[in-house]
Amino acid sequence: MTEAPLWTLAPFLGLVFLASLTGAVFRPGAWYKSLRKPSWTPPDFVFPLVWGLLYAAMAYAAWRVWATAELHPALAVWGVQLALNALWSAVFFGLRRPGWALAEVALLWLAVAANIYAFTQVDALAAWLLAPYLAWVSLAAFLNLEIVRLRKAAA
Repeated sequence: MTEAPLWTLAPFLGLVFLASLTGAVFRPGAWYKSLRKPSWTPPDFVFPLVWGLLYAAMAYAAWRVWATAELHPALAVWGVQLALNALWSAVFFGLRRPGWALAEVALLWLAVAANIYAFTQVDALAAWLLAPYLAWVSLAAFLNLEIVRLRKAAA
């Protein structure tokens, strides 16, 4: 990684902040609380803490890639996964469509995996910084799947 001024991290932090706003706009609320969820669902307070750390890691990873190669194609993959990340909250909480959100989170998982692969071509640490994100999206996907399954069982 070439030396880049720390202030150049700001646009990447801004982009992940914008993506995170969908989580603030489309809040879980009473509808989510009323859903049957598996016993292993993390407590509500965990989600914003984990997402905050993951968004910071996403921004730093993208910045490292940019600092190495500026407009590297890997950053386009990063942008796609970030957009899919933002879309999930709108689909699940906004539209209240867990089934659609399950399909969307599958695409998100693939995009994050592709992002990790793309970043390995430029900066290994940037790729590793996204590994916890892939693990968390995996957990979110399984949680989404179980919510869909439990809703069908109750119907």
